Amino acid sequence: MIGFAMCGSYCTHALALQQLISLRERGLEIQPMMSENVYATDTQFGSAEELRRKVREICDREIIHTVVGAEPLGPRTPLDALLLCPCTGNTLAKMALGITDTAVTMAAKAHLRSDRPLVICLASNDALSANLKNIGLLLSRKCVYFVPMRQDDPEKKPHSLVADFSLLIPTLDSAMQGKQYQKIFV
Repeated sequence: MIGFAMCGSYCTHALALQQLISLRERGLEIQPMMSENVYATDTQFGSAEELRRKVREICDREIIHTVVGAEPLGPRTPLDALLLCPCTGNTLAKMALGITDTAVTMAAKAHLRSDRPLVICLASNDALSANLKNIGLLLSRKCVYFVPMRQDDPEKKPHSLVADFSLLIPTLDSAMQGKQYQKIFV
C-alpha cells in the first residue's frame, strides 16, 4: 500500500489528483492523507468537501487527517512508500527540523521509522530562499527522495520551485529501488 498525503499548495491539487488517478490505474492501493488545513479549508480552487469526495472516490478509503490517525503508520501499519503530493515549504521545514504537529508530518515521521521511501513532490514559493537549506537537509536523509522540480515563474516568483508532477511515478519507481530519480532540477 502507498500513502498519498496532500498539503496546502491548493493551486497544485488538480495536478496531484491526476497523479493519484494514475497511481490507482496502476492497480496500487492508496491510503489517502491530508493536512488538517487541506481537509477543512475552502479556497478559490475548490471546496474542501469536494476535494475530500474526489479523493475518497479515487482511493475507496477514508482519509487520515489527524495526528492521532497518522501515528500508527510505520511499524504498526507499514506503507510500501509515502508520497507527499503536494508538499509545502511549511511541511518541508517541519520535517527537516523534526517537528511533528500535523497529520502529514506525523505520517512522515512514523513512516521513516520503517526505512521505507518518502517521496516529496514540492510546491513552495520560498524553496530557493528560506527553504533551500531544508531541501539540502532532507536530500541527505536516508529514504527521502524528491520529484524533479523547476522554477515555475523565475521573473515574478524567483524563489519558487514546483515539482514536475508528471515525474511522480518514475520518482516513486526509482525510490522503491533506493535511488533518487535524476535530474532533481529540470
